[in-house]
Amino acid sequence: MPKLNIRPLACLSAALLLAACGAGSDTESTSAGAATASAKQGGRSADDTAAPTILASELVTSGARSAAAARVTPEEASAFLSQATFGPTMYEINQVASMGKLNWLNAQFNVYPAWHRAYMDQMATTLPPRAVLSENHFFQSFWKNAIIGSDHLRERVTYALSQIFVVSFQDGAVGMYARGMACYYDMLSAKAFGNFRDLLEGVATSPMMGIYLSHMQNLPESENSTPDENFAREIMQLMTIGLHQLNPDGTVKLSGGQPIPTYNRDDVAGLAKVFTGWSWGGGQMNEYGFTGLVAYSSPDRDCLPMQNYPAYHSTSKKTFLGKTLAAGGSGEADLKAALDTLFNHPNVGPFIGRQLIQRLVKSNPSAGYVARVAAAFADNGAGVRGDMKAVLRAVLLDSEAAAAGADDVGKLREPVLRLANWLRAFNARSVSGNYVIWTLEDPLTGIGQNPLRSPSVFNFYRPNYTPPHTSIANAGYVAPEMQLVGETSVIGYLNFMQMAVARGIGQSWDIRPNYAAELSIAEQPEMLVDRINLLLLNGRMSDSLRSKIVSAVASIPVRGNSPQAQTAKENRVYIAVYLTMAAPEYLVQK
Repeated sequence: MPKLNIRPLACLSAALLLAACGAGSDTESTSAGAATASAKQGGRSADDTAAPTILASELVTSGARSAAAARVTPEEASAFLSQATFGPTMYEINQVASMGKLNWLNAQFNVYPAWHRAYMDQMATTLPPRAVLSENHFFQSFWKNAIIGSDHLRERVTYALSQIFVVSFQDGAVGMYARGMACYYDMLSAKAFGNFRDLLEGVATSPMMGIYLSHMQNLPESENSTPDENFAREIMQLMTIGLHQLNPDGTVKLSGGQPIPTYNRDDVAGLAKVFTGWSWGGGQMNEYGFTGLVAYSSPDRDCLPMQNYPAYHSTSKKTFLGKTLAAGGSGEADLKAALDTLFNHPNVGPFIGRQLIQRLVKSNPSAGYVARVAAAFADNGAGVRGDMKAVLRAVLLDSEAAAAGADDVGKLREPVLRLANWLRAFNARSVSGNYVIWTLEDPLTGIGQNPLRSPSVFNFYRPNYTPPHTSIANAGYVAPEMQLVGETSVIGYLNFMQMAVARGIGQSWDIRPNYAAELSIAEQPEMLVDRINLLLLNGRMSDSLRSKIVSAVASIPVRGNSPQAQTAKENRVYIAVYLTMAAPEYLVQK
């Protein structure tokens, strides 16, 4: 496939992208508000210009739509899919436009998931002698499901949950269990549409989480030691209630002008006792099963929930968050009481709700938006607390999720989402069938991010991160994903996409885009750009950016039907896609 020489345009795009990301200070801090400005400016409305062209074969007849569903325009459907999936495809845009958002969500709640464990087990049968599964096999399964799977909503929500309940391949002790990590991801997937209480228990008893946050084989207090407190602290701070007491709308409660802590040192110590005596599931209930000797353990121990070994569980009383568990309780009973206490804490709805909004929709939700999601967490309308379906409906169907042009609209697209959006929009497929996409996290040669490879339990970025000395900070906004951004990652992304747009990605360019639909209209620059606008920018490209990209496309002449003309058409598609993905307007999901 010919490669378009777009190096001069790449330099221009790098400058635009740096301005959008607010890297550095001084001069760059002045332009750092470009992302905020991009989030603030409204895209073209349906009244400003004709709707983007969709190929006739892809249209859904209006007669097949109900009156309510007809109100969902292609642009609205595309924007919704940018939040609810790894990115819109033309087929799914038409699905949402035909069905309506609520019907699409309800249908997705019932789509059977694709299990990563099944893929890992299949790959294990193909390995040469003495070879073992690695994280690369999980990445193959992740990208395959993200690109061609049918459980679009579940995949996107699971990825969001993996950034709240973090376990990382970067920890060598965890990384050696690639199959176990796939099972952890499957657990998040299986419980993503269930009840948050069940999700919390799945996380707490996962052997991968047990290794990562060191409560596996946690010993009770003795004269010389105390239980490991790592998981006890993080399950409160990062996974349920946060550091400060919250109002139902997510605002922080104050006393004397200062935030009120949700827990203290004694709460951590008391809760840590609950997480003693837990180790590999399915093993023999003795010292050897507890320590994990293979002969005494289940072959599926990397996927089974941990079990409690009574001989190693603390028998003293346990006090935390105003709750006291009597001495002598079993490990299972203590865990149930602890998780029930956390689950019923009033902070959980606004704390988790805000993070889900940030991961799926926008970085700076209003207090009202958070309150509405927290209310859905507290009661799904049938008296049930923690119903994840109700929470997700509240997150994705809120009027604020559909807004465009407001000051606080949008979020920076993190690298994994940008790449997935491109792969899905242009129907990329694997030549080998194995979706061989491996290490992507080098910020200079890759995209600076890989799923399940967070550098710490705090994810790739913190929910309240604000790039310092920028207009974003001056406006009082947060921009979590900007914690991934710097000069190196900006240039790396542009270089990576320059190659990827034309050739594909992965080992031996294994995953390649299919631009057949775009090539069919490449002789009409405005139609081509409008189609790409719908797929990548939800039809919200500004007139200024559209004009510049149309001009760049039109500057490549197409003459006749010669091989040179076909090359010119391909180059038109490449330049249109690349310049769109390099633009600040694209980098800010609105």
